[in-house]
Amino acid sequence: MPEQAKMSAHAHYSVLIIGAGINGCGTFRDLCLQGVDCLLIDRGDICCGASAAPSRLIHGGIKYLETNEFRLVRESAMERNRLLRNAPHFVKALETVLPARSWLAGLTPAVLNFLGFKAKLKERGALLIEIGLRIYDAYSRKVQALPDHRFFNTATLRREHPALASDIIAAGVYYEGRVTHAERLGLELVQDGLAACSTSRASTYTRVAGRADGQMLTLEDTISGTTYKVSADVIINAGGAWIDKVNAGLGISSAHMGGSKGSHVIVDNKDLIAALKDRMMYFGTSDGRFNLAYPFFGNALIGATDIAIKDPDQAICSVEETDYMLASVSEIFPGIKLSRRDVILTYCGVRPLPRSDGVDMGSVSRDHAIARDIVPGSDIPVLSLIGGKWTTFRAFSEQTCDAVLSMLGKTRKISTEDLPIGGGRDYPRDDMARDAFAETLQPLSRDRARFLLERYGTQARALQSFMARTDDRPLASLPGYSSAEIAYICTHENVRRLADLLLRRTAIAMEGLLSPAVIHETAAIAAPILKWDELRKTAEIENAEAELARRRVPQPSAGG
Repeated sequence: MPEQAKMSAHAHYSVLIIGAGINGCGTFRDLCLQGVDCLLIDRGDICCGASAAPSRLIHGGIKYLETNEFRLVRESAMERNRLLRNAPHFVKALETVLPARSWLAGLTPAVLNFLGFKAKLKERGALLIEIGLRIYDAYSRKVQALPDHRFFNTATLRREHPALASDIIAAGVYYEGRVTHAERLGLELVQDGLAACSTSRASTYTRVAGRADGQMLTLEDTISGTTYKVSADVIINAGGAWIDKVNAGLGISSAHMGGSKGSHVIVDNKDLIAALKDRMMYFGTSDGRFNLAYPFFGNALIGATDIAIKDPDQAICSVEETDYMLASVSEIFPGIKLSRRDVILTYCGVRPLPRSDGVDMGSVSRDHAIARDIVPGSDIPVLSLIGGKWTTFRAFSEQTCDAVLSMLGKTRKISTEDLPIGGGRDYPRDDMARDAFAETLQPLSRDRARFLLERYGTQARALQSFMARTDDRPLASLPGYSSAEIAYICTHENVRRLADLLLRRTAIAMEGLLSPAVIHETAAIAAPILKWDELRKTAEIENAEAELARRRVPQPSAGG
C-alpha cells in the first residue's frame, strides 16, 4: 500500500468515497473488485473514528429481537458467520454467557413489544432467554459456523462461574464472534481494493476544502497543506456521525444523523479475568440495559454506554461513564470491586444512527439505509450511508456497491460473500496447519512465526521476507515487537502519523503496553522511513502522548 496517493492537479474518478470508516472501507473494496475506479479519503486515518471504538463484537444482535428487528438479526447472524470464515485471522469465536435472575421475568413486556405496544423490558428471565436463543440458532443455520446454544442450570452455573451473584439462577450459553484487531481489518479491506483496481487511490488526512468550479471539489491534504481538485460521477458520504457535516461541505442541507456516544474501558484486574474464564458475560443491568465484559489482549474489555450526543467531535469517555461501567461489573460479580486504578485505557466513538428525536437511544434501530441527495448546481448524486455496524458492513457495502453499479450502468463481476479478506486468505485452520505454515517462515522460531501469524494472518509471509532483508532486533522498550516489524508497517501500511502506528496498525495501546519509552523508540524507527525531521518527530511524539493521555481516566487523589 503506497504511503499516500499521489494526485495530479485535477483527477476524475467514477466514485469519490468520503470517510474511511468500516462502511467506507468495505464499499471501496467492493467497488474496486468490480473494476470501478474510486478515490477514498478521510480527514483522519483509516478506521480512526467510531470504527475504532466498537465493542469489538461480530455478533448477530440478540438484543434486536426485543425491538422486532428480525431481518437485522437474520442478516447479522449470517454476516457474523461469513466473517468467521473470511477473516479467521482477526474474527474469532467467543463463548458468551447470558445470565438470568428469574425464570419468567420479561415475558409480558416481550409479548407486548411483539404485538406493537411499547413496553420497557428491564429484566430477562431464563425462559425468555431460551426462546430468544432458539430463534437466534435458527437464523444462524443458513451460514452455519458456530454451535447451537446450550443452557446452564443453577448447579452447572455455580460450578462454572462461582463468582457470579448468588441470585443468578441460570444462563444461556451461546457463541458470538469478536474482532481482535478491527483497525487492521479495515486497513486490509483498503489494501484489497487497491490491489484489485490499479486506478483507485486512498488518501488519509484529506478533507473536502470546498467546491471548485463546475463539477469539481477542492481537497486538502491537512498534513502537507497541498490542495488539488477532483471530480466524480458519484459521491458516497460514509462520514458516519459526521454525515450531515460532510453534506454541508458539499452544499447539501441534511438532517440524517442522530449519533449515540458509546464508551468502553479496558481494565487489568486478575480477579475479573479469572472469573470470566475466557467467556463473555453479556448481562442485563439494573437500569435495563445490556452490558458486557470479556477477555481482551490479556486484560478485560467492559462496555458500553449509549448516550445521545449532538457534536461527535466532543465525544470522550467521561469519568462518570467509566465509573458506571466499572460498577456494572459488580452487579454480576459482587466480590469484584473495580476502581479507576484498574483502567489502562478508555475509548469512545459515536454510533452513526439515524436521526430519531425524542426516542431512547437504546431503542434506535442499528439497521442500515442509504439516503440520496444531489450536489446543488450539478447532477452528481450523493449516497449517505446511515447506520450499520461492524458485523454487517459487508452486506451494507454490497447494497451500496450495487446501487452505484446501477447508476454507472455496470454489472457486478464478483461476490464478496465468500471472499477472504487480506491475511485471511489461505489461513491455516488447525494447529497442525498453523505449525506447517510457521515452518515456511524460517529462520524465525516456530513460536515467533505462530505469533506473527496470529497478529497479521498470512500477510506474515510478506513481513518475514522484509525482516530477512532488514536488520531486525526486539524493541528495547517492548520485546514482543521488533524493529523490522515496525519498519515494515511504516513502509507498507500508509502510516502518516505516529499515532497511526501505535493506536491502529498495532495493538500496543490496546494491550496496555504504550509507554513513553515505546513512543520514543518507535518514533526513532519511523522518522527516517517517513522522512520526518527532528521538529516533525518531536511533534509526532507530543501528539501520540496527548492522544494516550486523552484515553486515560483521571485517577482518584491519594486521600480519595
